[in-house]
Amino acid sequence: MQYKETITLAFSGASGAPYGLRLLEVLLAQHFRVYVLISSAARVVLDTESNIKLSGNEDKATEQLSALFNAADGQLQVFGKDNWFSPVASGSAAPKKMIVCPCSAGSVSAIAVGASDNLLERAADVVIKERGQLILVPRETPFSEIHLENMLKLAKLGVTIMPAAPGFYHQPQTINDLVDFMVARILDHLNIEHNLTKRWGYGEGKK
Repeated sequence: MQYKETITLAFSGASGAPYGLRLLEVLLAQHFRVYVLISSAARVVLDTESNIKLSGNEDKATEQLSALFNAADGQLQVFGKDNWFSPVASGSAAPKKMIVCPCSAGSVSAIAVGASDNLLERAADVVIKERGQLILVPRETPFSEIHLENMLKLAKLGVTIMPAAPGFYHQPQTINDLVDFMVARILDHLNIEHNLTKRWGYGEGKK
């Protein structure tokens, strides 16, 4: 199968696993290839919030997520946090687009200082240095001055900071409607067409 593009999607340990899972589902359904990075804390969150007990083995985790979202062979690949030979670890092979969703305050901090202590942080560092598109979806409240300073630093580097703060003007009826609102905004910034939610000013018409 010919895929439109390869995108990196990372899950860190913040609350908000349904946002990342829904984004993954939509990207796969639209025939994108997705490299998935999952921190140790994110595995706990996935279990707690979505009842997904993801294996710590990257091949087994790939099989689990592929089966869950009916991905084609080779369309989805999970890389472990210490897999330094993965494509995302090098500017010569990493996708130009990466989303961390949800993004913990700790991951924001590590990315802001270029820590690169695990594959998620290194992948984000690569996208920044290669002048790619990095979107962070922090899910924390309230933000401390430290959090805000880190996000401002990254925003000045061209990183898109998109807090998980869904709107209500589309009159959501379910939690899924709120999740889709945020996923829609992420897709908008990736220039990916969708019909997940009604756009402002279009009423009941165009989505």
